[in-house]
Amino acid sequence: MPTKLKIVQVRSIIGTPEKQKRTIRALGLGRPNWSVILPKNAQILGMLARVQHLVRVEEIEVSETP
Repeated sequence: MPTKLKIVQVRSIIGTPEKQKRTIRALGLGRPNWSVILPKNAQILGMLARVQHLVRVEEIEVSETP
């Protein structure tokens, strides 16, 4: 089964450096309590490392449907 990540923004981006704001936007977030489900790959994990203090991450298993 493929693994995906559920990413929830838990803190505001007000007062954070511009690079972190752009990373949050690239992840599809923008406000506290917004969430997205993204594939687990190297690019996403690298972005999450930059903004780990602003988000909460949990792995979810996605069943393949025909």
